[in-house]
Amino acid sequence: VCNFMSHEKCLKNVKIPCSCIAPSLVRVPVAHCFGPPGHYKRKFCTVCRKSLDAPAFRCEVCELHVHTDCILFACSDCRQCHQDGHQDHDTYHHHWREGNLSSSARCEVCKKTCGSSEVLSGMRCEWCGILAHAACYIIVTPECTFGRLRNMILPPSCVQLFSRNFSKLHCFRISENLQTEPDEDDDVDGSTQGSAKDVQISTDSSKQTLKIFDGNDAVKRNQYRLISVPRIAKNEEVVEAALRAYYISDDQQEYELQTFTQQALLCDDVINRNDASEDSNAGSVFRESVPEAWIIRAKPKDEEVIRIHPAWLKVGMAYVSLRVNKDSTTQTVIKEVLPLLGRQTERVQNFKLVEVLMGSKQVQRMVLDSQELILNRLKDIRKTSVRQMNQTRFYIVENSKSIVRVNLFVGGLPPQLSPEEYTNILKDELAIKTNVVSVSHVYQAQGAVVLEISCFSEAERIYMLVKDTTVNDKPLNGVVIPEVMASKIPQNCCPLLVFVNPKSGGLKGRDLLYSFRKLLNPHQVFELTNGGPLPGFHTFSKIPSFRVLVCGGDGTVGWVLGALEEIRHKLVCSEPSVAILPLGTGNDLGRVLRWGAGYSGEDPYSILISVDEADDVLMDRWTILLDAEEPAEGAENGVTEPEPPKIVQMNNYCGLGIDAELSLDFHHAREEEPGKFNSRFHNKGVYVKVGLQKISHTRNLHKDIKLQVDQHEVELPSIEGLIFINIPSWGSGADLWGSDSDNRFEKPRIDDGLLEVVGVTGVVHMGQVQGGLRSGIRIAQGSYFRVTLLKPIPVQVDGEPWIQAPGQIIISAAGPKVHMLKKSKQKQKK
Repeated sequence: VCNFMSHEKCLKNVKIPCSCIAPSLVRVPVAHCFGPPGHYKRKFCTVCRKSLDAPAFRCEVCELHVHTDCILFACSDCRQCHQDGHQDHDTYHHHWREGNLSSSARCEVCKKTCGSSEVLSGMRCEWCGILAHAACYIIVTPECTFGRLRNMILPPSCVQLFSRNFSKLHCFRISENLQTEPDEDDDVDGSTQGSAKDVQISTDSSKQTLKIFDGNDAVKRNQYRLISVPRIAKNEEVVEAALRAYYISDDQQEYELQTFTQQALLCDDVINRNDASEDSNAGSVFRESVPEAWIIRAKPKDEEVIRIHPAWLKVGMAYVSLRVNKDSTTQTVIKEVLPLLGRQTERVQNFKLVEVLMGSKQVQRMVLDSQELILNRLKDIRKTSVRQMNQTRFYIVENSKSIVRVNLFVGGLPPQLSPEEYTNILKDELAIKTNVVSVSHVYQAQGAVVLEISCFSEAERIYMLVKDTTVNDKPLNGVVIPEVMASKIPQNCCPLLVFVNPKSGGLKGRDLLYSFRKLLNPHQVFELTNGGPLPGFHTFSKIPSFRVLVCGGDGTVGWVLGALEEIRHKLVCSEPSVAILPLGTGNDLGRVLRWGAGYSGEDPYSILISVDEADDVLMDRWTILLDAEEPAEGAENGVTEPEPPKIVQMNNYCGLGIDAELSLDFHHAREEEPGKFNSRFHNKGVYVKVGLQKISHTRNLHKDIKLQVDQHEVELPSIEGLIFINIPSWGSGADLWGSDSDNRFEKPRIDDGLLEVVGVTGVVHMGQVQGGLRSGIRIAQGSYFRVTLLKPIPVQVDGEPWIQAPGQIIISAAGPKVHMLKKSKQKQKK
């Protein structure tokens, strides 16, 4: 059925479930989250165990890889990353996934290698990463402790998300902009061609190829599988081949094939019984005029055995089996099951029977009517699709008043409004129903609210509508947010909140998002292009202690630190420490904190270990007020009302003059052709080119500005650029201040509450500083600066450039220092 191969002497050790029975062994069905199809080299399909040569799917949350035409048969056994209001259990078992390990993988039990690049082999727990042979993993203690990263992982038992109507991509906030979810029609083509390539290799004239449908649903969608059988095959052989193509291991005596003709599609019932009976008498199924397509049908039965699973997951009992006949209704089944589960004293009315279809992309639930005849229900399922019977389960569930709470973050609203005004905007734009929707949190400075919705269909409607709504020409964004139950977080657990900017650094962010979702709980990984940092901070707002990892350039780090500053008073952990994984071009802050000059494909697991072992350091942040014209001067110039000052936050440095001019030219070049700027090497080349064009220009910057440091006027030497530095790295790692000791100034530190002021004389001088041949001209050190611009001058703060009009610039320390994480020096033990 599933191409599993084994030595004869090894058969007694085989513990791997075949694809045909795997669904029945799943404890809690959880659907997978498939991204766009892609090419995955040296990986194998979990369903048919063959290698993935054509484009295939992988789950974005667990290690499942699967062919496009095997996706329908994939088992819904994804990692359970949150509670869905059904089962609550706090002990975790290993979540084993077979194969696709590196060939150097070693078994935890026998210490021999257990990976292979030839076939699916070896098992891996997707939470703690422990590896074992298929024969050895049975011996490993079933309880999972989450492994080396346990202090950083957000335990699934602490996360609650009511996700009934949302696709898995929405639940894990996986952006769909780079992909189109294949709709049903695409799937159909995939399934047809995929199975065709496996079968039509036989050009042998003694064989023939048949299309097999597994029920009415497959006929409607034109989804068939091809089988190749000898021309003189017996009826039973064809039935068996057809069942195998659909991964069904039942006895072929219980099924029959019926011919399928085009007219049959027009009538509701696709059955053409006369043909079937006539053929089956003939012994051989085939004549000269063989029908092209056949449908597998289950023969009607007078009684069957069904399995009923208790939804409260009674320990040690996965299900009870029950015999049903043509008079059994939902009610009689519940009555017979309760005593078997030790609940005989309870009333039948307090329970309901739920039919669960465990599809690989979605797990669907349906409550059965109390008078429904169970045998008819089974017959209908098989008529729709014989394969679906394999993926259908019945659960007995207590009738409790289920509370529905969907949290939806809505951003992009006008800032600084009152809760009532936000509610009114949402009523006008989204027509929200206030009886089921309430605004639970308001972030006025950011123009964002969090809605609590107590009805699934309303939540889905609002979510879809938000995507296409603009307020004041600004598009809204909606993010489904999980609820973290802080009281359940273990004592020593300090979860890591990960922000990734997929646009930074040559689009490496995509792969990192995927890796971090795998290594941690996907609910702690946030994509910054989807609503910015606020949804992440809101999700973690009640957690008593957490850390942050920002994957992106210096601009991204500044963005996250700025958002943290604004929302700090609403967090229980108001000063989380921040680590950096540098993805941009400059990454000066990343260099100073030892995270390196840029990400070059290191193993994401070792990055997380480094974050765990990193040291906490403090760093100053600075506020820059622009246009801070004093009213008195304003009145002299004939301007009565001064412009309100523009405020910018600074972490690394602020440059005026030539340095900002180069940034500005680079910025314009990147805006014109963003596609070309995806490698650090190219970016630096453009910087050099822009610089060479400016070599002959002379500017007398010292004549156009005045500088005051801590209330004292400072005489400026002849310079073309003035730079205020907070960290000892500038322009991609150059040391602008220099290492010489100087009696006039203190040794610079990132937490001393002082900024260093340095001058450069032009492009050549900057090039020499970059090359380490010279350092800048030291001008001053202080904690409060006033710069007066006498004409428009280019300014850049942390790499963001613009032209600043004449006026004042005031630089002063901003609020409390921030906690950063500095990579510790000791080398990790392998």
